[in-house]
Amino acid sequence: MSKQRHEIEEKYQWDLTTIFPTDDAWEAELADLQAETEKTKEFAGHLLDSAKSLLEISETQLGLMRRIEKLYVYASMKNDQDTREGKYQEFQAKAMGLYAAFSQAFAFYEPEFMAITEEQLEAFKAEEPALVQYSHQFEKLLAAKDHVLSQEVEEVLAATSEIFESPAETFSVLDNASLRFPEIADEDGHLVPLSHGNYIHFMESKNRDVRQEAYEAMYGTYEQFQHTYAKTLQSNVKVNNLKARLRKYDSARHASLAANFIPESVYDTLVAAVNKHLPLLHRYINLRKKLLGIEDLKMYDMYTPLSDFSTKISYEDALKKCQETLEIFGEDYSAIVKEAFENRWIDVHVNEGKRSGAYSGGAYDTNAFMLLNWQDNLDNMYTLIHETGHSLHSMLTRQTQPYVYGHYSLFLAEIASTTNENLLTEKLLAEVEDDKERFAILNHYLDGFRGTVFRQTQFAEFEQAIYKADQEGQVLTADFLNELYGQTNEKYYGLSAEENPEIQFEWARIPHFYYNFYVYQYATGFAAASALANKIVNGSPEDKENYLNYLKAGSSDYSLNVIAKAGVDMTKEDYLNDAFKVFEARLEELEALVEKGVHL
Repeated sequence: MSKQRHEIEEKYQWDLTTIFPTDDAWEAELADLQAETEKTKEFAGHLLDSAKSLLEISETQLGLMRRIEKLYVYASMKNDQDTREGKYQEFQAKAMGLYAAFSQAFAFYEPEFMAITEEQLEAFKAEEPALVQYSHQFEKLLAAKDHVLSQEVEEVLAATSEIFESPAETFSVLDNASLRFPEIADEDGHLVPLSHGNYIHFMESKNRDVRQEAYEAMYGTYEQFQHTYAKTLQSNVKVNNLKARLRKYDSARHASLAANFIPESVYDTLVAAVNKHLPLLHRYINLRKKLLGIEDLKMYDMYTPLSDFSTKISYEDALKKCQETLEIFGEDYSAIVKEAFENRWIDVHVNEGKRSGAYSGGAYDTNAFMLLNWQDNLDNMYTLIHETGHSLHSMLTRQTQPYVYGHYSLFLAEIASTTNENLLTEKLLAEVEDDKERFAILNHYLDGFRGTVFRQTQFAEFEQAIYKADQEGQVLTADFLNELYGQTNEKYYGLSAEENPEIQFEWARIPHFYYNFYVYQYATGFAAASALANKIVNGSPEDKENYLNYLKAGSSDYSLNVIAKAGVDMTKEDYLNDAFKVFEARLEELEALVEKGVHL
């Protein structure tokens, strides 16, 4: 049983008093912000009265948002450390209520700003030079001008937003609350109810019968509800295609990527490059077949570990190894890592009621805290260095950029965290002497690459195909989706759809298909990180400096421009080819170890 929170040593708990010294201080700030937000209602209709009004209203909006973020972070993290405490659930609800009131108070901002002409904006900047720092922000707002509709239509779209969310919400309720899976026999022959939570555990079982039974029970359940899932997915696709059409975008994908100023060629380049390198995935799967000694490899054999090697790594040893790994970035970066590791930025251990998983979080005016649920193993050391990557990205951005540019896009976020993971792999491989340990590290990398670059691109390819099919008038029936998904899966894994019939229903259980062209960013991020880590380790001091400048840029420029300065042009295939070279080199190394007789 997990410890109670008060039983965890203080040094392993994050120090949230650095955000607000007491709960009373938080409540005083809440009351003050509620009053300040109420006062801003008089701004509506006056944004473009003068250069002074544009500056005053813009700065008030950003200033309030900055304080609300800090308020929300405290409430959210207090709640996450023990979700059973009603007080902090209430704090979180109050913070969200304040944010809703703030959003409503400033709902006028974008529609009013869209009325400005280029000449008027330049004149305002000349009159009020303090407006110049907001130039990039204003440019981004105006870029959407052609896609903003009349006030009446915008009001209708806003009023129907809840209805538009219903396909995703229906999927979530069906998948998380309503669906019931059968019982299966575990490794000891005991009947256990299958669930989303324990499915991967069974897929990692050494017992093939257990894997097969879990797999068939999971997809057999989705088969029963395939027509309902097809209807929710089709409705979601139709909603996004309709919104894109109304806003004069070429497609839902165009609309989604345009929100982050990403050209569609980035998406197409990813899919094309991954397709070109599918023989590498087939090679890895053939190696899995050889190592498991299974001639008729099936999809339910994809998750069972290829190595029994278990490295027990204490939290203190992991901190030391991560610090050593990140010294490659120099003194300034290392000083922040040291502060994070020594000054209670990290909530380390599991306790009763604590939120599961791991994340890096914080606001512009707080530390970049990390939540972990530590276990003494290799995966958790990778999680630590991953979240440290996010936290350092946040801190370097905040130290360098004003609040308006003090955040970064998801497109850029995963690159920083995954680059750190890749650097850890490089360091571990350079130091390791035991062949079994080398096997485990190589396999960890290759499995991560398979699950992120290949698998997420498979999802991205399928997602694009169903949106295109809907645009062309194809009804997205379960039969159509099953056939398309089965064919796509066969192409990626090289395993016959006919001999793996259950996998055709996998599309039904993927929540990312309701996130509207979101999933491709995991693949681009991992590939870019693979290429960048290679440059950082084997390149020049200038390569490191360019990478650090990317971490400091925040949202001061478009995401593609920011990462281009780090040395990755994501409109071209080169960074993907570089990543696949790393994958192939490590695959060859694993194959050589297998030839030596090093495995299971």
